[in-house]
Amino acid sequence: RDTDRSRGLGDVYKRQDTHRHPDGLCGRALLYLPDDQKGYGAVKLEIKNLSFAYRDHPVLQDINFDTRPGEFLSVLGPNGVGKSTLFRCILGILRDYQGKILLDGREARGIAQREMASMIAYIPQSHRPTFGYTVQDTVLMGVTHRLSPFAAPRAEHVRQAREAMARVGVQDMAERNFSHLSGGEQQLVLVARALCQQSRILVMDEPTSSLDFGNQLRVLACVRGLTQEGYTVLLSTHNPQHALTFSHRILALHDGGVAALGDAGDTLTPELIWQLYQVEVDFVDTQQGRVIVPHRGGSL
Repeated sequence: RDTDRSRGLGDVYKRQDTHRHPDGLCGRALLYLPDDQKGYGAVKLEIKNLSFAYRDHPVLQDINFDTRPGEFLSVLGPNGVGKSTLFRCILGILRDYQGKILLDGREARGIAQREMASMIAYIPQSHRPTFGYTVQDTVLMGVTHRLSPFAAPRAEHVRQAREAMARVGVQDMAERNFSHLSGGEQQLVLVARALCQQSRILVMDEPTSSLDFGNQLRVLACVRGLTQEGYTVLLSTHNPQHALTFSHRILALHDGGVAALGDAGDTLTPELIWQLYQVEVDFVDTQQGRVIVPHRGGSL
């Protein structure tokens, strides 16, 4: 799926950091899986005719899409279009929807929370713990769905947490207080927690919204790398450039429905940007990939 367009800014980041392996995931070499192994252990997510309303206010109307193993699918749309509502339905937080959400062919509403946690992991915009947990303790929270009540993590769980930390490059922070980390470091720790959860679908709701420019690229490059290991990433963003640079496919929501769905390079166009945000843009091809350039003047 990789193209010159999709690599773009991710490659810029990797080249500027001399400590990164050229094919590294946050400083570690990636194990690129053959195409016939990328679906191993994968969970298929299908959304069929999904509609949802808050009382008498419709938010989602007749949404249809599915995800593929090893895919980065970005969800775009203006504020209030229903991106977070869509994710809450998928995660089982909102259950009074119409239509179907299927995980490996099973209706999500019929799946117990513990089993759901083994299929889908959620990575929020931010996480503010009440207590001063260490990074390792935060990552270990990813195994709680596999523990009986009041049971403590075992040695094998600690090993899994350390492996997850190493995969995203935060292993040297294991004993640091999570709340003392930078925003970018915290997001990578939350990715590690999701990996420790051993779910194959990662749902991320605007994970870079509060990060500076550099940390936005670091987190997205790290997440994009996980798709090479067969993980499915479903991520919402307000930044079309991020979607163009890092995503395989794009799901665009507008007026409660699907405005566009398809390959990022083909689907994201100036016309779609205008439909979603009422902003005129040009797409400019550069040596580092395609860049979205907004017009100056009255269209902004």
